[in-house]
Amino acid sequence: MTKIGIILGSTRPGRNGEAVARWVHEVASQRTDAEFEIVDVLDYKLPVLDEAYPASLGNYTQPHTQAWAQKIASFDGYIIVTPEYNRSVPGALKNAIDFLYAEWNNKAVGFVAYGSLGGGRAVEHLRGIAGELQMADVRSQVALSLFTDFENFSVFKPADIQRETLVTTLDQVVAWSKALAPLRAS
Repeated sequence: MTKIGIILGSTRPGRNGEAVARWVHEVASQRTDAEFEIVDVLDYKLPVLDEAYPASLGNYTQPHTQAWAQKIASFDGYIIVTPEYNRSVPGALKNAIDFLYAEWNNKAVGFVAYGSLGGGRAVEHLRGIAGELQMADVRSQVALSLFTDFENFSVFKPADIQRETLVTTLDQVVAWSKALAPLRAS
């Protein structure tokens, strides 16, 4: 069975991402073509990158890096849930991504973002990062507005159209994850 990790990329206290990730998981769990699991970056307590060697060498020496690598390697693709902070991705998410290399390779990735402009600028940065990590980013993305998909900027109430967009994003991530399987096997 294809396994997709739903990566919750914000570690901020009071973050909106938890509700968004749960919504993604709830919608995704109704599918029968893949298994889905929320992976919360906060749970891994990753310090600022503290590995002596570049991630591309795969010489991970820290126990937290090894645990993170094992979890990320267990998936065939990802949905990254991210806020937009200062026109980009949260530092904790970028740091978590930078810890690893081969574990990301030849896997599909889709994005569910939120912010004042729907998180689009964070997604554009993530697309460039994904390319460097040999990930296939899908076209469809969910762009949640703090003005229209959240009540008082904090209570998540997505518009109906967002569910349709999420389903399309999930369709693409699952299909591409399956299509990339031969590359992961070699």
